Amino acid sequence: MMLQQKNVLLFDLDGTLVNSAPDLALAVNRTLKDLGKKTFDGDTIHHWVGNGAKVLISRALSGSADIDPKLDQSLINDALAIFLAHYEQCLCVESVLYPGVKEGLVSLKSAGFRLAIITNKPAVFIQPILEGLEVDNLFELLIGGDTLPQRKPDPAQLNYALAELNVTAEQCWMIGDSKNDILAAKAANIASVGLTYGYNYGESIANYHPELCFDTFAQLTESLLAK
Repeated sequence: MMLQQKNVLLFDLDGTLVNSAPDLALAVNRTLKDLGKKTFDGDTIHHWVGNGAKVLISRALSGSADIDPKLDQSLINDALAIFLAHYEQCLCVESVLYPGVKEGLVSLKSAGFRLAIITNKPAVFIQPILEGLEVDNLFELLIGGDTLPQRKPDPAQLNYALAELNVTAEQCWMIGDSKNDILAAKAANIASVGLTYGYNYGESIANYHPELCFDTFAQLTESLLAK
């Protein structure tokens, strides 16, 4: 399958372009401390990332990837507000682009690809992170987890991107590290690329049958730019 036959690249953010888990873990643990709750190591919190802020903080309050059904909704809402305030203060303390991402994005943009971001992260955080990591001038469209009522794995964000960019599903690749990216792409009839290095809850991204898989961003870039 020739990657360069499609010219619109829809990227997930956390775990795909940015290793944001350390800063998310910092904000989660600050929130738990404020609430007098047990904190967790970064690796544990890493496996809770990928479904948006509310799910992340609900998992933290549950101490598990499986959210406690008995959790009080008012506690979740209070904790979410605390978390968002903490995270706003530490968006780029330890977050970094994965190897090859900046160079790859610049090369892809220069080659004429149209780039967009579709993430489950609250939209207010996307631009500051991109600015902090100096890649803010590369993307045509930013869609966050609260841009619409639905989020990945629902296809609504992807369908919204098609409309905003005035393109068809056949012109696009959805590129991500999580089953949510692949499932959303399949539901929107968009071909997908799985990256193996990100946040997929300890599962192999290949289990969700993206059209292609790569172990590094450089491999993805090379394939997209191949003649």
